[in-house]
Amino acid sequence: MRGNASIRAGALVLAIIIVFSAAAPLLAPYDPFSIDLAEGLAPATWDHPFGQDKLGRDIASRVFYGGRISLMVGFAAVFISVLIGVSVGAVAGYAGGAWDEFLMRVTDVFMAFPGILLAIALMSVLEPRVGNVVLSLSAFGWVGYARLVRAQVLSLREREYVVAARAAGARPLRVVVRHILLNIISPVIVEASFGMAGAIVAEAGLSFLGLGVQPPDPSWGAMLAEGRDFLLIAPHLTLFPGIALALTVMSLNILGDGLRDLLDPAQKR
Repeated sequence: MRGNASIRAGALVLAIIIVFSAAAPLLAPYDPFSIDLAEGLAPATWDHPFGQDKLGRDIASRVFYGGRISLMVGFAAVFISVLIGVSVGAVAGYAGGAWDEFLMRVTDVFMAFPGILLAIALMSVLEPRVGNVVLSLSAFGWVGYARLVRAQVLSLREREYVVAARAAGARPLRVVVRHILLNIISPVIVEASFGMAGAIVAEAGLSFLGLGVQPPDPSWGAMLAEGRDFLLIAPHLTLFPGIALALTVMSLNILGDGLRDLLDPAQKR
C-alpha cells in the first residue's frame, strides 16, 4: 500500500477531512449556531476564513460540523448495506435452488427502482432526521453487495478447499464464513469505498431538497441549498461546502481505485 500513489493520496485527503470533522468541537473557530445578523453574507476575513452566511454564522465552523453528519451517514449506510447485502448474497449463492431464486427476485425488485428516487419517497413519509436518512439509503444500497457476493460465492463454493471442508463435517455457516467470505472480502471492501462516496452524495442531495438534516443543524447539502439564493452576490456560501463535498467524494473514489488495483490478482505480477 505504501507504494500505491492512489491509495496514499486518497487516504491522506480522507484522513484530513475525518480529523477536521471528528475534532470539530476543538478546531472550529466559532459556535456553528451563533448568529450575528449585522455580519450576514460577510466575505472571507482573517477572523472568518470561509466567510459568514445570511445569518452571520461562521461557514468554516459549519463546514467542519457538517462533515460529521455526512461522514456518519456514509459510514452507517454502507455498514448496514454491507451486512444485509453480504448475508443475502451468501445465502443465495451457497444455498442455491429456491432460496437463490427467491432472494434474487427480491433483489431485482429493489434494483428496478432508481436508488435516489426510492430514498426521496421514503423520506417524504418519514420524519426528516439522520437515522431515517441512513435507513432510506440502506433500503436500496444493499442490492449491489448482494449481487457481488452471490457471484463470488457461486465461483468459490465448488473449489477444492470448500469441498474438503464440507467432507470434513464443517457446518454450512462455518464453511461460508471461514472458507468463502474471507476469500471475497477484497471486492467487498472496494465496493464499500465507492458505496460510501455515493451515500455521502445522496445524503447531500436529500438535505439539499429539504428531506435530510433539518436547520439549524449544519449539513453540506443544506448549506448548498441555503446559498443558492445568494450565488451571485455571496458565492462563498456554496463554494466551501461544495469543495468539502467534492474533496470527500474524490478521495473515496481515488482510494477505491487504488484498492481495486492493489487487491485485483490480475494486476499483480
